[in-house]
Amino acid sequence: MRFLSFSTATDGDRRLGLSLPDGTVLDLAAALEGTIAVPATLAEYIAAGPAFHEQVREAVAATASWPDDVIRQHDQVVLHAPLRPGKIIGVGLNYFEHVEESSRSLDTGKDLPTRPVLFSKPGTAVIGAGEPILHNSRLTAQLDWECELAVVIGASALSVAESDAFSHVFGYTILNDISARDQRRSGQWFYSKGQDSYAPLGPVVVTADEIPDPHDLQLSLTVNGEQMQNGNSRHMLFRIPQLIADITSGVTLEPGDIIATGSPQGVGAAMDPPQFLVPGDIIEATIESIGALSNPVKAV
Repeated sequence: MRFLSFSTATDGDRRLGLSLPDGTVLDLAAALEGTIAVPATLAEYIAAGPAFHEQVREAVAATASWPDDVIRQHDQVVLHAPLRPGKIIGVGLNYFEHVEESSRSLDTGKDLPTRPVLFSKPGTAVIGAGEPILHNSRLTAQLDWECELAVVIGASALSVAESDAFSHVFGYTILNDISARDQRRSGQWFYSKGQDSYAPLGPVVVTADEIPDPHDLQLSLTVNGEQMQNGNSRHMLFRIPQLIADITSGVTLEPGDIIATGSPQGVGAAMDPPQFLVPGDIIEATIESIGALSNPVKAV
């Protein structure tokens, strides 16, 4: 199932939807009205638990066709970030070639990390597809990109073993880890990566059953149509079960939380000469089996 958050020009209220195989959007609450009470947000949906999700999945699968009044064409809706997570935990230096390029351009170590390098982004950084990434020239001249596979947590997790990690995953989406490279502070990344609009997310959350191997997905990113990143999740240094086990050794992951699993090579800071985002740029992050997340860059 491919979940999204949308609104229409009719009322502007955000609604939980499904992206259907024919390219249309199903208004999930309206479609199941009188049968299943569907929450308005994906965060609430996930928190309702796996039994509720299975009930909805079965109801959707059992319906051969939907009435016209619960179906929307994509040009009739405005997409938003599929959810606003309680926590976004980022993973730095988690692709082999990105470790090397970062050591050249960002003053990080040359050696591969022996444990995951973790940082956080606030929920206020999240924006959806089509929303602008804010470029504040008073704060940065080095606005950079990172296409990342994001893991959406489905069940509370603390002290989880690697062997049990995937049972706590609801699904996957795309996160563009926007960074003001010149706002790192004594090795701390929160302000560099946590400013408003620095976490474009979406456009959909794909449930885990539709992506049986998240460690074999192609990731790419373009700026104004020019390819900057091209990698594969098989090159993660620490894979998803290791990340979940490490994080939950001391931090509880809750339903709707997100782990951004790191970026492949090809960031702007590592180019020769370095290349950074400027107002008017269009940046598009694409991950196989999920889709494409496009955002403009806007001056503020």
